[in-house]
Amino acid sequence: MNAQKAADRPHPAIEDFIADGAHLFDKPVDPAACADLLAEIRADRHFDHRLFLSEEEFDADPHYVGVNPRPGRNLLERFEDRLGFVEDDANIVEGVTALLGPGYTILNKKVVCGVSQTSVPAWIRERILGNPVNNLGAYVRPEYRDVTYFYGIDFHQDLIDYKDRPADFLTLYVYLHPVSRQDAPLFLLKGSHRLGGTVFPHDLTATSEASWTYRDGQGGEVETDQLILTGGAGFTAMWHACTLHGTQPDAADHERVSLRYLLAQGPGRAGMDEVNATLKGPLVLTETRTDLAADGRAQVKRNTINEA
Repeated sequence: MNAQKAADRPHPAIEDFIADGAHLFDKPVDPAACADLLAEIRADRHFDHRLFLSEEEFDADPHYVGVNPRPGRNLLERFEDRLGFVEDDANIVEGVTALLGPGYTILNKKVVCGVSQTSVPAWIRERILGNPVNNLGAYVRPEYRDVTYFYGIDFHQDLIDYKDRPADFLTLYVYLHPVSRQDAPLFLLKGSHRLGGTVFPHDLTATSEASWTYRDGQGGEVETDQLILTGGAGFTAMWHACTLHGTQPDAADHERVSLRYLLAQGPGRAGMDEVNATLKGPLVLTETRTDLAADGRAQVKRNTINEA
């Protein structure tokens, strides 16, 4: 009887997504493989002031869009044969398959770098002060735009980049080295996915040092607990496309280098359908954000996560 009950129980990833909108894997992916890949990434460039255009170069021809990795300009494309330690890891495959079905696909994968404050030139920090999304791609030299560089990003949903697409995907995140509280760890708001998709910037009020009230602008609200994702090399987590998360600026004296995958549901029903059936808000947004001007520059000066 007990064996039958265990067999009938949903995979823990489904239960965690329903309850919290996220699942933390209990085992890291191979730390040695993480270290090897990290060494090769760091050997490719200096993650310091040399990444950036000068102020004069930027002002001569500013570009705020088209500055992120894309096919043909993505550092991970050089390491396709080295990514099996993530993509073929048994625990990850089992958890992702439970949520997305056996035919799940990779929408996107890239290296994400939290740039240290000591490496971001003062003129850039002055210009981006208070921005909700400090994606540094506009200021990075074109030859290095095969990685996404951040200096903190406010609480957001990954649905933000997928206008008119249903929340049929999840984010998988892997730390390639130990990440402490000083290393721009991910902040995640447990249960925030329950309101479905909402427009960025989001309506959040701190209720304690580790909890928030989150409102959807339509009369709905939830109380959420803040989880700070710290861990060793190979720490892996995944979350729903409507789960709020973000980072503060990197306060360490070195960069934080991670892998980010977006994985989409395959054909047929899967655990994500069970998860989405419990949500109280929309799964598709025709507009996802109001913080950017027509040319892509920030037009909102407000950053909630930095109050945490």
